[in-house]
Amino acid sequence: MEDDQLRLDQQVCFPLYAASNILTRLYRPLLTELGLTYSQYLVMLCLWEQHPLTVGQLGRTLYLDTGTLTPLLKRLEQNGLILRRRSEDDERRVVVELTEAGLALKPRARRIPEAMLCRLELSGDDIARLRADLQRLVAALSEVDPRSSGTD
Repeated sequence: MEDDQLRLDQQVCFPLYAASNILTRLYRPLLTELGLTYSQYLVMLCLWEQHPLTVGQLGRTLYLDTGTLTPLLKRLEQNGLILRRRSEDDERRVVVELTEAGLALKPRARRIPEAMLCRLELSGDDIARLRADLQRLVAALSEVDPRSSGTD
């Protein structure tokens, strides 16, 4: 009985890990057409929603530390999709803005969510419930992990 706790099928972490890996693989061919990795796509989603943002704001939104986020941003900047600059108000902060090319990519990206939904055999209600459950889980985990708050 004690070892039941150590069974893979009894873990919360494993189905989340597996689902994340599978979803990332399903996104890959769609994102390749845009020249983006999955992580870069998440950054672009944030910036298409609101820009400019500081690196800290992006980190908090995506639950990424600056050590993980900085290489993503450098690559997006090399690809001409974003610009990074020091804040005029506080030069310790780095502000991230979309370029014209970054803005121009948004219409091409609009088809990705629908294409992904077509691949999943879940109803709209199922997706909404799953998203809400996962958002509650992320919120609960964020309260336990002090590093998930991000920094500027």
